[in-house]
Amino acid sequence: MNEFLEPGMLVRNPQAPDWGIGQVQSRIGDRITVNFEHMGKQVIDGRRVALQLVIEDRD
Repeated sequence: MNEFLEPGMLVRNPQAPDWGIGQVQSRIGDRITVNFEHMGKQVIDGRRVALQLVIEDRD
């Protein structure tokens, strides 16, 4: 479900939108460590949560 994620990518947790945008720190199997702007570092179970990729506009 989250196999495409790599360190440095920006994501949102659709189950917790108030956490804000997070930056992927690591992904080892189904464990994804993300540093969210309003919740800090969280370890996400990728089997339970499908993180949404945030696309930045860089004009």
